[in-house]
Amino acid sequence: MIYADNAATTKVSEAALAAMLPCLTQVYGNPSSLYAFGQSAKELLEDARARIARCLNADPKEITFTSGGSEADNQALRTAAALGAKKGKKHIISTAFEHHAILHTLDALKKEGFEITLLDVHENGLITAQQVAETIRPDTALVTVMFANNEIGTVQPIAEIGAVCREKGVLFHTDAVQAAGHLPIDVQAMHIDMLSLSGHKFHGPKGTGVLYARKGIRLESLIYGGAQERNKRAGTENLPAIAGMAAALEESTAHLGETTEKLIRQRDRLIKGLSEIPHSILNGDAVHRLPSNVNFCFEAIEGESLLLLLDDKGICASSGSACTSGSLDPSHVLLAIGRPHEVAHGSLRLSLGEDITDDEIEYLIQSVKEVVAYLRNMSPVWRSLNEGKQQFVLP
Repeated sequence: MIYADNAATTKVSEAALAAMLPCLTQVYGNPSSLYAFGQSAKELLEDARARIARCLNADPKEITFTSGGSEADNQALRTAAALGAKKGKKHIISTAFEHHAILHTLDALKKEGFEITLLDVHENGLITAQQVAETIRPDTALVTVMFANNEIGTVQPIAEIGAVCREKGVLFHTDAVQAAGHLPIDVQAMHIDMLSLSGHKFHGPKGTGVLYARKGIRLESLIYGGAQERNKRAGTENLPAIAGMAAALEESTAHLGETTEKLIRQRDRLIKGLSEIPHSILNGDAVHRLPSNVNFCFEAIEGESLLLLLDDKGICASSGSACTSGSLDPSHVLLAIGRPHEVAHGSLRLSLGEDITDDEIEYLIQSVKEVVAYLRNMSPVWRSLNEGKQQFVLP
């Protein structure tokens, strides 16, 4: 089997497992308990907080543990909205191709009286700091722009956007779920006020994440009950998962350079090979993208059929975000960059892992070529296009 859906989730690393096991079998006390056994668990919790903070160049007190990226996104937006409303600022800026954890929260805030501006995304999947600067108003409470897109992998100019927001006194949040552990992140140098990440995207366990919030930002609680996480996230901390997440992020960050070099080489080979398929197109900028991400559209192809036939060949892939894979609607990300509905339906996302081999890259290329050709041979749309009864959309 070739697992090429690492943007959906990743295999838990040996380092993460090693960090988790003692928390499950030895130091399994409640970190909130006052006796020594509980305080031993508390020490592990705070050690994990400090290790994650170092990976982001943050202070441990700026790290709040959550159940994952979606919760962290919700809490960040709710916090910025509440802080803005107190000052009479009810305008929020984001982009049209954010993760649904952002977009759906913005929809809810809109119903509560906030004005939402979604920036148009260029065809290459990027926005600019100038776009942000030109859209900020005196009543803007927040700018939230994802670090790296979960479907097409494009990496935004986060440091430039952060500098604009800092200069204009506007809070800046970034959904870094796809970026953490895969790209260098420095919250101070990049002027990031709040950042979300999720452990299972970089070989940590599922069900745990982080919200970084710069000192001075008082978080709004989403969950009430206990006094955990400085009274901002009630519920006993999932210590095994948190310890595993810290170990995984530390390991990923430490090997970032060598991993990135290898994956970029393999990614570019995969892009070159798939570009040889007629009437296909790479989605997103060819350079400013995650080292592991390849996303293509193939004309006259249905993505669901493509995935099922690749599965028969032992390939795990995706047509977009795992969060919306049950939907028959075309990807909102692909529509945002201008892909027509009929083309967006024929999308394929391949997200590579660090252990993929060059031989497996070649197998991916050959398999996709064979499946696309097979599906097109059966397609009345493909026949109509070749007979000139319809016009090709893709060159």
